Amino acid sequence: MKEFFNKISPFVPMAGWIRSYSSSDLKGDLNAGITVGIMLIPQGMAYAVLAGLPPIYGLYASLVPLVLYAIFGTSRQLAVGPVAMVSLLVVAGVGEIAEVGSDRFIQLAIMTALGVGVFQLLMGVFRMGFLVNFLSHPVLSGFTSAAALIIGASQFKNLFGIDLPRTNYVHEILLGLFEKAANIEPYTAAIGIGSIVLIILVRKWKPTFPSALVVVVLGTLVTFVFGLHQKGVVIVGEIPQGLPSLEILSFNLSDFQQLLPTILVISLVGYMESIAVAKAIANKHGYKVDPNQELIGLGVANIGGAFFQSYPTTGGFSRTAVNDQAGARTGMATIISAAIIALTVLLLTPLFYYLPMAVLASIIMVAVAGLFDINEMKYLWKTDRKDLAMLATTFVATLVLGIEEGILVGVVLSLVVVIYSSTRPHSTELGRLGDTKNFRNVKRYPEAKTDDKVLIYRFDSQLFFANVTHFRDKLDDLIDSRNEELQLLILDASSIHDMDSTGIHALRDLIEDLQERGLDLYIAGAIGPVRDKLKTCDIVSEMGKNNFFFDVNDALATFYSEQNMSKEYEYSPLQTNN
Repeated sequence: MKEFFNKISPFVPMAGWIRSYSSSDLKGDLNAGITVGIMLIPQGMAYAVLAGLPPIYGLYASLVPLVLYAIFGTSRQLAVGPVAMVSLLVVAGVGEIAEVGSDRFIQLAIMTALGVGVFQLLMGVFRMGFLVNFLSHPVLSGFTSAAALIIGASQFKNLFGIDLPRTNYVHEILLGLFEKAANIEPYTAAIGIGSIVLIILVRKWKPTFPSALVVVVLGTLVTFVFGLHQKGVVIVGEIPQGLPSLEILSFNLSDFQQLLPTILVISLVGYMESIAVAKAIANKHGYKVDPNQELIGLGVANIGGAFFQSYPTTGGFSRTAVNDQAGARTGMATIISAAIIALTVLLLTPLFYYLPMAVLASIIMVAVAGLFDINEMKYLWKTDRKDLAMLATTFVATLVLGIEEGILVGVVLSLVVVIYSSTRPHSTELGRLGDTKNFRNVKRYPEAKTDDKVLIYRFDSQLFFANVTHFRDKLDDLIDSRNEELQLLILDASSIHDMDSTGIHALRDLIEDLQERGLDLYIAGAIGPVRDKLKTCDIVSEMGKNNFFFDVNDALATFYSEQNMSKEYEYSPLQTNN
């Protein structure tokens, strides 16, 4: 049996921890599972409302996906389920195709979960987790901060009991709120604002305590006892009882094509949110998560969930933190949470009949408040204004243009920065530090000595088609700035880890140009793969092996020796070369 578990554990990570499962693991998992399960009941319903779905679909999304992720995911503490960001993306994307809350909308939201699952599964199978690298941290921070405002504003309708336009543009919601401020329903507003205050106070008292459940219970009791539902307070009403049934989705290619942009965005953003918190918790506990297996785990969870009426899910920040703090040791905690939800769906849904929608709105608003990343903005203001500009651009684009358009702008910005950075890598002239064998950037070390007869140049990147122009421009500028005494260029190639055919051609052109100017070229510190390419393309034979050196110190010693210079230069291999 142990050998069987060893064979399947790379594909089914649950097999890795279940074989050594102990009573101490169960104690921690039981406590965490119950805590997160209780927390997830009101959160799931609230996020379903945010997604434009009936509350029960939030509970459906908290069943099958949790169990499947526990089997196929590599994080032992990640709490998968409905989250605010994905819920917002669902209502923004699917809402453009179907009327929010309609049967068709529900069907398309479930179809979106299937599409997200398939896309994430394929990304994991083909090891394409690197694609999320195109969503840089500043871009994601700008997007989530804008989304937090949009989510919060979208709940004013339920929080204050007034009819506001359904839109993802904050200014339109605020304008509607201002125009209809006189129509605010006082009991609804009191319940909503009171719930926000109570959640905050309970969290300050004890972060792991299910504060959302507290306001759900109190809000429901107050509404029922005082008959507030008859005085203007909107309630959840009847919630279907029973587990979701297995349903084979009817696939429509036209619908899928319309949903594809939403599917792609949710797949990437959901994975980014999940892998970020999963890695953080794993580092804390001294184990590693496999990014590609995480994609497979999330993909299988969404695919399986879609067949049981779930909308897209992913790992959540707050629930994962609570899961960890409550003592979760393995994925069993997630399975226990799913069991709590199943029990609720089977037996307890009638208890939520008098639950005010304002309470669900308050849960959402408190949950997303932490998404507005003001600390990151302050940090980037001090450390990197370029990244701050990316954050601000994505933030404004999301608010002004829309959810999907905002993330698209962010991805394009990230790509532009990557391309620009790759075309203009760092390079510098080097000088000797005193009488040592160390050579450093002359701009950072003004005391570094240079020789009018020798130019030492270091290029800190691979040499390929995107940066050869920058390579030549920088070199030509440095050569032109020297006087007629210049005799030698030493190319410190220790930081050049690769060359493509364009880079080879650029190097050959450099050799020819230097020969026309009467200058010699030494190449120092080239690593093995680069030397192999230079040999294959005959540059080594054309230049001569004597023009290749172990390091800059070796090259410079040889030059001085050949020049029979009056001052002695004792050769010794360079010890450090940065």
